[in-house]
Amino acid sequence: MTEINEQDEIVLGKVKWFDPVKGFGFVVSELGGPDILLHANVLRNFGQSSVADAAGVQIRIQKTARGVQATEVLSIAPPETDSFTELEDEEFLNLVGMEETPLEPARVKWFDKVKGFGFANVFGRPEDVFIHVEILRRSGLADLQSGEAVGLRVIDGKRGRMATIVSSWEAALHDTVTEG
Repeated sequence: MTEINEQDEIVLGKVKWFDPVKGFGFVVSELGGPDILLHANVLRNFGQSSVADAAGVQIRIQKTARGVQATEVLSIAPPETDSFTELEDEEFLNLVGMEETPLEPARVKWFDKVKGFGFANVFGRPEDVFIHVEILRRSGLADLQSGEAVGLRVIDGKRGRMATIVSSWEAALHDTVTEG
Protein backbone atom coordinates (compact mmCIF):
# COMPACT_ATOMS: atom_id res chain seq x y z
CA MET A 1 0.00 0.00 0.00
CA THR A 2 1.39 3.38 -0.98
CA GLU A 3 1.01 6.34 1.37
CA ILE A 4 0.44 9.64 -0.41
CA ASN A 5 1.46 11.68 2.67
CA GLU A 6 1.23 15.11 1.06
CA GLN A 7 2.45 18.07 3.11
CA ASP A 8 0.12 18.96 5.97
CA GLU A 9 -2.18 21.91 5.34
CA ILE A 10 -4.47 23.89 7.63
CA VAL A 11 -8.19 23.80 6.90
CA LEU A 12 -11.18 25.67 8.31
CA GLY A 13 -14.40 23.69 8.43
CA LYS A 14 -17.43 22.52 10.38
CA VAL A 15 -17.98 19.27 12.20
CA LYS A 16 -20.40 17.17 10.16
CA TRP A 17 -20.81 14.72 13.04
CA PHE A 18 -18.70 13.21 15.79
CA ASP A 19 -19.54 10.11 17.83
CA PRO A 20 -17.36 9.67 20.94
CA VAL A 21 -18.59 6.07 21.32
CA LYS A 22 -17.42 5.14 17.81
CA GLY A 23 -14.27 7.19 18.32
CA PHE A 24 -14.44 9.27 15.16
CA GLY A 25 -16.43 11.71 13.06
CA PHE A 26 -16.09 13.89 10.01
CA VAL A 27 -15.37 17.52 9.19
CA VAL A 28 -16.45 19.35 6.05
CA SER A 29 -13.98 21.93 4.72
CA GLU A 30 -15.21 25.47 3.98
CA LEU A 31 -13.57 25.05 0.56
CA GLY A 32 -15.45 21.82 -0.21
CA GLY A 33 -13.86 18.52 -1.12
CA PRO A 34 -14.08 15.13 0.54
CA ASP A 35 -15.08 14.66 4.17
CA ILE A 36 -12.14 14.80 6.58
CA LEU A 37 -11.82 12.02 9.16
CA LEU A 38 -11.50 13.30 12.73
CA HIS A 39 -10.31 10.52 15.03
CA ALA A 40 -10.94 10.65 18.79
CA ASN A 41 -7.19 10.47 19.51
CA VAL A 42 -6.60 13.65 17.49
CA LEU A 43 -9.39 15.36 19.42
CA ARG A 44 -8.01 14.09 22.75
CA ASN A 45 -4.60 15.54 21.86
CA PHE A 46 -6.40 18.90 21.76
CA GLY A 47 -7.75 18.15 25.24
CA GLN A 48 -11.36 17.27 24.44
CA SER A 49 -13.25 14.00 24.29
CA SER A 50 -16.09 15.29 22.12
CA VAL A 51 -17.05 18.13 19.82
CA ALA A 52 -20.52 19.46 18.95
CA ASP A 53 -22.01 18.90 15.52
CA ALA A 54 -21.69 22.07 13.39
CA ALA A 55 -18.86 23.42 15.57
CA GLY A 56 -16.28 25.41 13.62
CA VAL A 57 -12.82 23.88 13.58
CA GLN A 58 -9.36 24.76 12.39
CA ILE A 59 -7.44 21.56 11.75
CA ARG A 60 -4.21 20.37 10.20
CA ILE A 61 -4.91 17.67 7.62
CA GLN A 62 -2.98 15.03 5.77
CA LYS A 63 -3.97 13.38 2.49
CA THR A 64 -3.26 9.67 2.46
CA ALA A 65 -4.11 6.75 0.20
CA ARG A 66 -7.07 6.08 2.53
CA GLY A 67 -8.47 9.64 2.30
CA VAL A 68 -8.11 12.95 4.08
CA GLN A 69 -7.51 12.84 7.84
CA ALA A 70 -7.12 15.45 10.56
CA THR A 71 -3.72 15.19 12.22
CA GLU A 72 -4.14 18.05 14.69
CA VAL A 73 -6.96 20.22 16.01
CA LEU A 74 -5.82 23.85 16.25
CA SER A 75 -9.06 25.46 17.45
CA ILE A 76 -12.75 24.79 18.02
CA ALA A 77 -15.54 27.38 17.93
CA PRO A 78 -19.10 26.75 19.16
CA PRO A 79 -21.79 26.11 16.53
CA GLU A 80 -23.37 29.24 15.10
CA THR A 81 -27.05 28.86 15.92
CA ASP A 82 -29.87 30.80 17.49
CA SER A 83 -31.75 27.65 18.51
CA PHE A 84 -30.37 27.47 22.04
CA THR A 85 -32.89 26.79 24.77
CA GLU A 86 -33.37 29.57 27.27
CA LEU A 87 -32.02 28.68 30.70
CA GLU A 88 -33.59 29.76 33.97
CA ASP A 89 -30.43 31.70 34.86
CA GLU A 90 -30.09 33.09 31.32
CA GLU A 91 -29.97 36.69 32.56
CA PHE A 92 -26.72 35.83 34.38
CA LEU A 93 -25.19 34.51 31.15
CA ASN A 94 -25.48 37.87 29.39
CA LEU A 95 -23.66 39.91 32.04
CA VAL A 96 -20.96 42.24 30.77
CA GLY A 97 -17.51 41.07 31.76
CA MET A 98 -18.34 37.35 31.77
CA GLU A 99 -15.28 36.75 29.55
CA GLU A 100 -13.07 38.08 32.35
CA THR A 101 -14.28 35.39 34.75
CA PRO A 102 -11.24 33.13 35.17
CA LEU A 103 -11.24 29.57 33.90
CA GLU A 104 -11.15 27.23 36.87
CA PRO A 105 -9.59 23.77 36.50
CA ALA A 106 -12.21 21.12 37.29
CA ARG A 107 -13.02 17.44 36.92
CA VAL A 108 -16.37 16.13 35.64
CA LYS A 109 -18.24 14.28 38.38
CA TRP A 110 -20.88 12.99 35.95
CA PHE A 111 -22.73 14.21 32.87
CA ASP A 112 -25.86 12.66 31.35
CA LYS A 113 -26.52 13.90 27.82
CA VAL A 114 -30.06 12.42 27.88
CA LYS A 115 -30.96 14.26 31.09
CA GLY A 116 -29.27 17.37 29.70
CA PHE A 117 -27.02 18.19 32.62
CA GLY A 118 -24.28 17.08 34.97
CA PHE A 119 -21.87 18.28 37.64
CA ALA A 120 -18.17 18.96 38.04
CA ASN A 121 -15.87 19.72 40.96
CA VAL A 122 -13.54 22.71 40.80
CA PHE A 123 -10.18 21.91 42.39
CA GLY A 124 -9.94 23.33 45.91
CA ARG A 125 -13.69 24.01 46.20
CA PRO A 126 -16.16 21.74 48.06
CA GLU A 127 -19.37 22.56 46.15
CA ASP A 128 -20.49 21.04 42.84
CA VAL A 129 -20.79 23.13 39.69
CA PHE A 130 -23.89 22.55 37.54
CA ILE A 131 -23.27 22.08 33.79
CA HIS A 132 -26.25 22.36 31.43
CA VAL A 133 -26.14 20.68 28.02
CA GLU A 134 -26.84 24.04 26.29
CA ILE A 135 -23.74 25.53 27.95
CA LEU A 136 -21.81 22.53 26.68
CA ARG A 137 -23.08 23.14 23.12
CA ARG A 138 -22.33 26.86 23.35
CA SER A 139 -18.80 25.88 24.34
CA GLY A 140 -18.44 23.67 21.25
CA LEU A 141 -18.71 20.34 23.06
CA ALA A 142 -21.19 17.51 22.64
CA ASP A 143 -20.61 15.39 25.74
CA LEU A 144 -18.44 15.00 28.83
CA GLN A 145 -17.04 11.86 30.41
CA SER A 146 -16.89 11.15 34.15
CA GLY A 147 -13.43 12.03 35.41
CA GLU A 148 -12.63 14.24 32.41
CA ALA A 149 -10.51 17.30 33.22
CA VAL A 150 -12.03 20.59 32.00
CA GLY A 151 -11.86 24.33 32.54
CA LEU A 152 -15.00 26.13 33.74
CA ARG A 153 -16.06 29.75 33.89
CA VAL A 154 -18.44 29.73 36.87
CA ILE A 155 -21.06 32.09 38.27
CA ASP A 156 -23.30 31.96 41.33
CA GLY A 157 -26.76 31.22 39.91
CA LYS A 158 -30.14 31.16 41.64
CA ARG A 159 -29.59 27.57 42.82
CA GLY A 160 -25.83 27.47 43.27
CA ARG A 161 -22.68 27.56 41.19
CA MET A 162 -23.15 26.98 37.47
CA ALA A 163 -20.83 26.83 34.49
CA THR A 164 -21.17 29.47 31.78
CA ILE A 165 -18.32 28.14 29.62
CA VAL A 166 -16.69 24.70 29.47
CA SER A 167 -13.28 24.39 27.82
CA SER A 168 -10.47 21.91 27.43
CA TRP A 169 -8.16 21.24 30.37
CA GLU A 170 -5.23 22.71 28.44
CA ALA A 171 -7.07 26.01 27.97
CA ALA A 172 -7.79 26.17 31.70
CA LEU A 173 -4.17 25.52 32.58
CA HIS A 174 -2.98 28.12 30.06
CA ASP A 175 -5.48 30.67 31.41
CA THR A 176 -4.40 30.02 35.01
CA VAL A 177 -0.69 30.37 34.16
CA THR A 178 -1.11 33.61 32.16
CA GLU A 179 -3.28 35.24 34.85
CA GLY A 180 -1.14 34.18 37.81
